[in-house]
Amino acid sequence: MSFTTISSHAPVRLYRSKLFVPGSRPALFEKAAASAADVVCLDLEDAVAPSDKEGARDNIVVALNEVNWGNKTVTVRANGLDTNFCYRDVLALVEKGGERLDVIMIPKVGCAADVYAIDMLITQASNFVGRKKRIGLEVIIETALGLTNIDEIAGSSKRLESLHFGSADYAASQRMRTTNIGGGNADYVMLTDQEPGRARDKHWNDLWHFPLFRMCQAARAHGIVPIDGPFGDYGDADGFRVQANRTAILGCEGKWAIHPSQVALANEIFTPPEKEVKRAEAILAAMKDSHEKGLGAVALNGVLVDAASIRQAHVIVQQVKMIRERTA
Repeated sequence: MSFTTISSHAPVRLYRSKLFVPGSRPALFEKAAASAADVVCLDLEDAVAPSDKEGARDNIVVALNEVNWGNKTVTVRANGLDTNFCYRDVLALVEKGGERLDVIMIPKVGCAADVYAIDMLITQASNFVGRKKRIGLEVIIETALGLTNIDEIAGSSKRLESLHFGSADYAASQRMRTTNIGGGNADYVMLTDQEPGRARDKHWNDLWHFPLFRMCQAARAHGIVPIDGPFGDYGDADGFRVQANRTAILGCEGKWAIHPSQVALANEIFTPPEKEVKRAEAILAAMKDSHEKGLGAVALNGVLVDAASIRQAHVIVQQVKMIRERTA
């Protein structure tokens, strides 16, 4: 390991599924609270029309004080810093939202100064009302500027807990020729080599691989959590499943659910498979036995178990523990 260590200041949260609920539809709040989602995000931004922003903010403040959110993580996506709603969102949430709010999400973050500005507002408002509970921050990387500055953004605040990827706004910012929210594109392909008498096969490529990889890399380098964003076609369970599996392999710990039907899919995909859990538990048990016998290494089923294997096993076992506690 490097002499420079990565330390996390963020609380450990279960983040398999993040269900978004428009702040303008308070009738859905209780349903979201009773859902199987690990995280509920009450939305003031894209899901709310400009004429409904003020009312949606009031709805969310009431819900934070009155709805029983159980053991869920509760976040609110504020409006962007380029709007006239942003600062009023933050002040209302901090000063009037009681102690239940866990995290505020900042959309379209382009540089570290954006995070600093919201951190300052939260800090001053929290001190003013004598707030007891610390509010965290999460940001959405959804512009070319944000991806370019992702390392400084990831290290911009001790309140920062997670990075999220927003494919639709990122595509617009990058001027990508696609209207998909996640998923593939039939024109983003390669052809196999020409061979006499044989048709050329198309190989589909992943439009989102690079920004997601960079987001995961930056998050882990700064001790925070990467989360995959929306998959727009909520009627395509197979497409959601394939994309979520890819991002889970890259290192994401969860995915947005823009429709309740996506919650169960995300929970399933981001729950470690039983065979991995059993192997992780066996690795830790074998290493414990090895240490008790004064041995420095151990083999499990003919495979050498090293320090990296132990770190991987600890991560899986810790996550499964949180899942079992949540669903007990």
